[in-house]
Amino acid sequence: MSEEMGYSPSFKRPSEILRMRRKRARSEAFSSSPSSDTSGTEQSVSSPSSSSSCVRPFSPGPLYFNSLATSGAGVKRRNPFANVENRRSPRKKCLHLNDDEAGEQTTERPPPTREEGDLAFSELMSKVEAMGRQENYKQKGLSLSEDSSLFEESEDDVKTPLLKSPRAISPLSIAAPLCTEYPADWSLKTRLLFTSSLSLSWSEQPKAQEEASGLSQHCRAHFSTWPPNLQDPKSCTELRCAFQQSLIYWQHPSLSWVPLFPRINAERRFTGKSAPWAHDAELQRGLMSDWSASLSSLYSLLKAKLCPYFYVCSYQFTVLFRAAGLGGSVSINALVSPTTRGLREAMKAEGIEFTLPLVEERTTSREQQNVCNEERQQKDSCEHKEDTCCSDGPDDDEDGDGGGSLSWLKEMGVQDKIKKPDSIGIQLRKEDRAVRVDHKPESVVCVEGAHAFTLVNFLINCKSVVAAAGSQAGLPPTLLAPVAFRGAAMHSLKARCVNVKSQVGPGYQNISSMEITGPILPSSLHAITTLLRPAQKGNFSATLYTHAPTAILNIHGTKQQRTSGAEDLSAFGLHPASIKQLQQPSSLGKTALTQISMNDYGYTWKK
Repeated sequence: MSEEMGYSPSFKRPSEILRMRRKRARSEAFSSSPSSDTSGTEQSVSSPSSSSSCVRPFSPGPLYFNSLATSGAGVKRRNPFANVENRRSPRKKCLHLNDDEAGEQTTERPPPTREEGDLAFSELMSKVEAMGRQENYKQKGLSLSEDSSLFEESEDDVKTPLLKSPRAISPLSIAAPLCTEYPADWSLKTRLLFTSSLSLSWSEQPKAQEEASGLSQHCRAHFSTWPPNLQDPKSCTELRCAFQQSLIYWQHPSLSWVPLFPRINAERRFTGKSAPWAHDAELQRGLMSDWSASLSSLYSLLKAKLCPYFYVCSYQFTVLFRAAGLGGSVSINALVSPTTRGLREAMKAEGIEFTLPLVEERTTSREQQNVCNEERQQKDSCEHKEDTCCSDGPDDDEDGDGGGSLSWLKEMGVQDKIKKPDSIGIQLRKEDRAVRVDHKPESVVCVEGAHAFTLVNFLINCKSVVAAAGSQAGLPPTLLAPVAFRGAAMHSLKARCVNVKSQVGPGYQNISSMEITGPILPSSLHAITTLLRPAQKGNFSATLYTHAPTAILNIHGTKQQRTSGAEDLSAFGLHPASIKQLQQPSSLGKTALTQISMNDYGYTWKK
């Protein structure tokens, strides 16, 4: 049997193996000599025993190709005692690698194996990606090094830092602009839950002097300052006084044994409570008299720009009154939600002009679509009878909502056989659309200007603002405001701190939490977050629980936009930062904030 290249079909004696080694060493030395490059190359192709690139390593496995070897010294050959199944065909053993320095080329290249093909394809794709990154960063003033591992500075942009990896300029690593404020939220909150890795115990158990100073500062509308870098918030008296000041709100009526917020869908909270006014008409008249005086006082303060806003919380709806200059409006405006067809008809009977912002948006888009359809129909009919279309067009829309143009019936000659929709049917359809939005967020009503004063008189004289039966029977609506008004009682939100352990990875981390409950006004929320910013080193998160019927109050229903911010609103009694936030139109739409997070003094939020 002839001896195959790099393979011993039978066992050989040690003497024969030594003779083969000496013969192979001589042939390799001859082929690697510089004087016989051409002859050595031809011999490597013709002689199987002189090919060092096709020699199998000692252990069984694939062929070992060493393209960097320049001599035969130390080159491993196939183990003659290897398994016969590791044998390869002579065709696959004639593969020669290119030598970049010597410029040698093989005369015959057999088809590559699957592993070699995958390796070559991956190398090719890496080169293509490197070229693409190089072109991309050349446009940005960066140059890609040849090994595709470093991004260096270009001459055009010396300030660009040296990056160690192409991933360092990925979109995720580009720092977003720092957001120092979150959008204004006009909804009422029932609960706040703050968490931070730093302790929040500085906010609890105020001293008597600190609580008194906070109450005095609130009544006088004074706002203390504190150092920008607080090392120990618990020892900062100004911070603790300001926190007590941010918890205060004013309410009417005030009954310590009855929770007067929230009022919508809160029958269970009133069940079992003592209600002496429920069956006493004289007591009900006294409560309504005091309530009317308080509401009139609030509107007077609002008109004089001494009160920024206030809420009227009835058992059926909630009204938000805002002063001129807040929410992007130039005049006093009010939002009522939710409403019913009966309430809206009663407001119309009192001469109150109002708009339905969400319904009008939907109606406007629908009307625009109908106009486009009518124009398309008229254009098609004009192609056949232009004169008839022009003469009959203006007389077809007598009913306003009569279903569009009927000129095509006249063209077909069947106008007498088809009955036009009557006014009664059109009116019924309108009423059906109006009733369909009752008790829904889309029923929100916006009142502006002088009509807001008419709305106040309507609320005072309207009997439907007070429940006639049920657990809330005879009880006037709740008035909430951030400043004092006639007949109001001062209340403070309840704050409670708890330290818990949260699992972070394999271990546990101490997390401090603070819970605040009560009717939380927009200015109170902003004042509390403003205090937590320096106290918690710019890192905290808050979960907000919204009174659902008031989330719709974030819509921008006013038509008159504020053109300039030169108005003096300092008499509102709020912190200047809070006033600046509430001046901007809300961007939340029909939703409210559910979470606020601050990381490295930058805000992020969720709706």
